[in-house]
Amino acid sequence: MTIHIEAFTFDVIIGLLDFEREKPQRVIIDLKASYRYQDNFFLDYAAITSLIQKELKEKRYELLEDALLGVKHLLTTTYPQIDTLYLKITKPDIIPECSVALSNEWTL
Repeated sequence: MTIHIEAFTFDVIIGLLDFEREKPQRVIIDLKASYRYQDNFFLDYAAITSLIQKELKEKRYELLEDALLGVKHLLTTTYPQIDTLYLKITKPDIIPECSVALSNEWTL
């Protein structure tokens, strides 16, 4: 099975620049995770979104790279049944002319 969470949007402190450390900015999270569905085991999308939001709000990462790795570690330790994980963090408002994002995919 594969779970998709797309365009999960909330405000968080993330970034290196002074103004990014002072005021929360909008981020958009996209996630795709494949897992072994058996014996009624499933990935709870409400719990996953709550975990991601809590992680990013509490840790207040400076680098998107560290944020991505932190969320990956949290999800793969909470849900060891995940076989592959794709994560993307987008900052749509940091540069007026475009959105910027970082993504990675892991086979576990």
